[in-house]
Amino acid sequence: MAFAIARWSLGRTETEQGSGDGLRICHSHGVRHLCCFFVLFSLAPKQTVFRSIAAGSGLSNPFPKDIFSSLISPSLTCARASSDEEASARAAASSAESGAPTIFDKIISKEIPSTVVYEDERVLAFRDIDPQSPSHILLIPKIRDGLTQLSKAEPRHVDILGHLLYTAKLVAEKEGLSNGYRVVINNGPDGCQSVYHLHLHILGGRQMRWPPG
Repeated sequence: MAFAIARWSLGRTETEQGSGDGLRICHSHGVRHLCCFFVLFSLAPKQTVFRSIAAGSGLSNPFPKDIFSSLISPSLTCARASSDEEASARAAASSAESGAPTIFDKIISKEIPSTVVYEDERVLAFRDIDPQSPSHILLIPKIRDGLTQLSKAEPRHVDILGHLLYTAKLVAEKEGLSNGYRVVINNGPDGCQSVYHLHLHILGGRQMRWPPG
C-alpha cells in the first residue's frame, strides 16, 4: 500500500509518504499550525489502512469520523464561509436602525469582556476574537451618535472620524506594525458590515494582498 498525506499550514507544507512500514517526512519551514488536510490514497486490492499522523501534530485524531469531509477543497470552504458572512451582514442590516444596543455597546460597558489595547475618553480598541491576521484590532467610538455606518456620517462627525484615524495610527505603532498595515471600514450589507456601530479593522503582521475579497 502506498499513501501520501499533504498537510497545508500557514506558511508551511508538510508531506508524509509511506510504503509498507516505512515513513518519510519532508518539512518546509514555517509555522506549525495545521489548517487542513489533503488526503490522497492509493490502495492495494482488499487493503484499507488508515495510518494515524497525530504524533507531533498536536491533534489527538487528525481524521474526522467522516473522512470525506476532510477532502472538501479550500475554495469550497472559503466560499461557504463567505456565504455565511454575507448572510450575517444581510441579517444585521435588517435591524441596523433599531437603536438597540450592539455587542460593541456591551463591550464598552464591560458587560462583555475584551482584550483592550487602547482606550481614551472617546474611543476603544480591542482584539478581534476571530483575527484575520496576526494583529487584528477593532477600533470603535464609545458613543455612536447616529454613526452606525460610515455612510451615515454628518458634518458633526468630522472630529470623531479624524480621531479614529489618528488613533488607528497610534494602535498600529503600539502593535509594532512598522512595515505597514491595513485599515478597513465595512459599510452596509454589500460591504459585509455585521455590527452597526461604526468600527475600524486594523490588520497587520503579514503581507496583505490586492485586491481584497
